[in-house]
Amino acid sequence: MRKSGILLPISSIPSRYGIGTFSKQAYEFVDFLEKAGQKCWQILPLGPTGYGDSPYQSFSTFAGNPYYIDLEDLIERGWLTEEECAAYDFGQEDRYVDYEKIYLSRFQALRKAYERSHIKEAEEFQNFKEENAFWLDDYALYMAVKNSFDSVSWIEWDEDIRLRREAAMDAYKEKCAEEVEFYKFQQFLFVTQWLALKGYANKKGIQIIGDIPIYVAFDSADTWANPELFQLDENCLPVGVAGCPPDAFSETGQLWGNPLYRWDYHKETGYEWWMKRIASCYKWYDAVRIDHFRGFDEYYFIPYGDKTAQFGHWEKGPGYDIFKVMKEKIGNKPVIAEDLGYLTPSVLKLVKKTGYPGMKVLQFAFDDSQDSDYLPHKYPQNAIVYTGTHDNDTTVSWFASLNRRDKAFAKRYLNIRTKKDIQWEFIRAALASVADTAVIPMQDYLGLGAEARTNTPATLGDNWKWRLQPEELTDGLAGEIRGMAKLYGRV
Repeated sequence: MRKSGILLPISSIPSRYGIGTFSKQAYEFVDFLEKAGQKCWQILPLGPTGYGDSPYQSFSTFAGNPYYIDLEDLIERGWLTEEECAAYDFGQEDRYVDYEKIYLSRFQALRKAYERSHIKEAEEFQNFKEENAFWLDDYALYMAVKNSFDSVSWIEWDEDIRLRREAAMDAYKEKCAEEVEFYKFQQFLFVTQWLALKGYANKKGIQIIGDIPIYVAFDSADTWANPELFQLDENCLPVGVAGCPPDAFSETGQLWGNPLYRWDYHKETGYEWWMKRIASCYKWYDAVRIDHFRGFDEYYFIPYGDKTAQFGHWEKGPGYDIFKVMKEKIGNKPVIAEDLGYLTPSVLKLVKKTGYPGMKVLQFAFDDSQDSDYLPHKYPQNAIVYTGTHDNDTTVSWFASLNRRDKAFAKRYLNIRTKKDIQWEFIRAALASVADTAVIPMQDYLGLGAEARTNTPATLGDNWKWRLQPEELTDGLAGEIRGMAKLYGRV
């Protein structure tokens, strides 16, 4: 079935208190999607973020970001007051998230709510803890211990707890018992609120497309609790780290710094950890985009300690074997393979064998060769087309920056005759293509420039901040989006 959707991170929803949340405005965005004839809402990873605020570097692959908990819901429960929430400084700029101020205030508000909630007495909280104990116990203890060490990475903790020796684990569980419960409380709220929002979207016929990073952060509960899963030395330091080689995004490549998997060990266990991870995703999402899909075929090994990604090399990943096991144990669930960048014959073969749709990005189509596989007339039906992703500039800003030759080719290809609203011609090309699904970033429907870019790869400081404004979700825009989607058989 042909369909279309919109890419908008939760953080970009125009909620109160400094950052997007699972608030009434999130429900209003779902209503907007329905009016606009959309069938998909694609988001970014939902994990708790740390240094750099990237959703692709999370303290846990199983946990949710407490920033997204709706404080207005806690006010309605009587655990917080309007006056208390208004007194916190969550940042003064509606258009951009101020992560430092969110970090300094959000947990204070949540702690106050926790102390008033008497949550320990609630049966549903006890059930939640039991059902999720396989990851929740480690995550909550990890965050509590991390706080006791002034938030430094676990590799800098005292040796006994860093290496999870039994006596130390028992001692910290007792010492940090209340803090552990506080972190479990946060996850209970997160999951309860998120599943309610997802249920609302599903009832309106809208699927949630989630995003799972292939790697976990080194500074995470996953790495601390399961060092055997990763390529670490006897001191628990990485032998090599993840990234990608020099490309169009970066002359020195991208040094992500994530620990690499011990794929031989994962295979021996029947990919048990991965199966738990993926099964958890399908409780939260209807479809999952797997970031850096190439890493399952071959992964880029950068020696630990290198300052850039220039001197890494490729090593063999698990290939189809992990997806064979996934289909046997979890079922043939909907997956989007993020197959961007330089693709070897072996990774193309892997994507084809899985049957998963790959990604087509229009901004990659208009290059010097004028023969790119990202040109719409070359798309297969089993594909997801985007004007751009969270890593691209907005279409308006990208088009303005094209060199004369590429811009002239794009104008000829898309029959662009005027400077006005050029983003709509790119959107039209995506929706008109044979690709089953088209997903357009919200910034492109609004025709915004570089100021609205979500992320610039290989940079720190100004990413993941952009926010939608409530007055931008007009009935007129919804009608325009719906009209174009209907024109090309996506409604």
